[in-house]
Amino acid sequence: MKPLFPLFPRVARRGAILPALLALAACAAQPTHLAQAPTAPPAPHLVTVGIAAFNDFHGQLEPPHQSVLVPDGHGGTAQVPAGGAAWLASAVDAVRGHYPNHLTLSAGDMISASQVASSLYLDEPSIGVMNRIGVDFNAVGNHEFDRGRDELLRMQNGGCAQFTAHKPCQLEPFPGASFRYLAASTVDKDGHTLFPATGLKTFGTGPDKVTVGVIGLTTRTTPTLVSPGGIAGLTFEDEAATINAAVPALKAQGADAIVVLIHEGGKQQGAPDPQGCDGMSGAILDIIKRLDPGVDLIISGHTHASYICQFPAAGSAHPLLLTSAGLYGEMVTDIALQIDPATHKVLSAQAHNVIVQSDPYQSSTRLIPHDDRFPIFTPRPDVASYVQRYVDAAKVYSSRPVGRLSGPALRGDNPALPIGGPLGNLIADSQLAATRGAGAQLALMNRFGIRTDLVPAADGTVTFGDIYRVQPFSNVLITETLTGAQLKAVLEQGLDEQGPNQGLAASANVRFTADLTRPVGSRVTRLLVDGRPVTADAKYRVTVNNFLAQGGDTFTFLADKPDAVVGMTDLDALQAWIGAVPVRQVPMEERINVIAH
Repeated sequence: MKPLFPLFPRVARRGAILPALLALAACAAQPTHLAQAPTAPPAPHLVTVGIAAFNDFHGQLEPPHQSVLVPDGHGGTAQVPAGGAAWLASAVDAVRGHYPNHLTLSAGDMISASQVASSLYLDEPSIGVMNRIGVDFNAVGNHEFDRGRDELLRMQNGGCAQFTAHKPCQLEPFPGASFRYLAASTVDKDGHTLFPATGLKTFGTGPDKVTVGVIGLTTRTTPTLVSPGGIAGLTFEDEAATINAAVPALKAQGADAIVVLIHEGGKQQGAPDPQGCDGMSGAILDIIKRLDPGVDLIISGHTHASYICQFPAAGSAHPLLLTSAGLYGEMVTDIALQIDPATHKVLSAQAHNVIVQSDPYQSSTRLIPHDDRFPIFTPRPDVASYVQRYVDAAKVYSSRPVGRLSGPALRGDNPALPIGGPLGNLIADSQLAATRGAGAQLALMNRFGIRTDLVPAADGTVTFGDIYRVQPFSNVLITETLTGAQLKAVLEQGLDEQGPNQGLAASANVRFTADLTRPVGSRVTRLLVDGRPVTADAKYRVTVNNFLAQGGDTFTFLADKPDAVVGMTDLDALQAWIGAVPVRQVPMEERINVIAH
């Protein structure tokens, strides 16, 4: 089979032949003691270990109907249809097929924020897919904690104990993950990591024996990204310090190569290029600056970006390699490490992002066809059959109409401040309507909790599956009392540079101005509720989801309110709001005025 990318040239043993010896062999003179001519040292005998890596799968069992953007060769970009679990399985098989010695690794967020066929079944089918693919190790990501630590432990260990509103094991017993979760930086109050910090895999025997050590961990910002109640008692330690502490321990256990699986990353600038590293930025760069030079490879994630980067590494025989394969199983990174078993060092590392090209699909504007410049994968039959069982079972829920919309409700893409767009407005309106009985006067929704656009069918029909993809977290609504000063402080927290800024989407009776040119803490310059200015001492009943009510996304001023009332799920609220009228109009007005310059 032709390799998916050019492999390293095979390195053979070499010696030197001395022309002088040939002349001596023909000479009849008495033997003469000659000085030994210098010879070149033999080239090392290298062992290649291949790695198939991906990240941020997010339970995308079926093709997500998204594209990988690539250079079109003419200064623009082209779209390549990609993704789907059965196609990913075939792509991973193809990568591993080039290497007798191989590992399959995932850099977190394998589950949660998933498609309905996985999420309705607590992502058990996503774990089942990964068992069939043959993953070796998966680093925990922030989304692994969405349903709390006990449910995450069930993902590893299996069983049918119920820790969520959804019933587990609905279609079959759940055996748990056959691969190992790694959580080097996630420490329980007893001082132990939630899962093992590291793993080892050995290949070959005798002089060809090599061992790869793997460190797995998530971003230290995880507590700001998940509901605090689900991670009570856990701390998330500094990434670089955690990695540096693990390197010597792995070396002492015989590791010849050190691979880091980290759910943190960066993004490149400029035109999309899955093989590029143009103008990289992001939290991963600070981590790299502080790393032990013994690290050979970093497989990253979290930012949903793709890149292949090499950074100078002091004291190493090769640059430090950094990779990421985007999201949703749309790519798999083909990595080759060449290891010298005699010196126990990696001498070179190369990588290439392989696009998991799947079936063409119809976008909102046109058909996205195959791109013949890239391999076209066929779905692996066993994985396709397994996925189809869950897709069929979910159809009774996902295909049910819940109402009609006047048009697409999009999340918006304000370059100055993520807000939520028309869809954020729609969700906030639905949550206010659903909690009026609890005294709610306004509702606020976090932009980062909206997973995708809500696009109805041609006749405006919206299905349960459509809204589930928008809000797959099973959050419940919380109505609590804030003073006007606290309400303003909450909005300021979205603009305080602690993590990515976001303007909370607001219900239709709220207007405020976010002036990003002003100092942190004084950026909300105008705040109205029901057309009247908010006063510091007045009290307001505010509805948010339970993620925000527990201080998620750094909105700590919303946490621990004693008069909080628990309501219905956010999904039930949105479903009821859309279905309450023959056609629900998508609110297009700007409720937040953003001043960026």
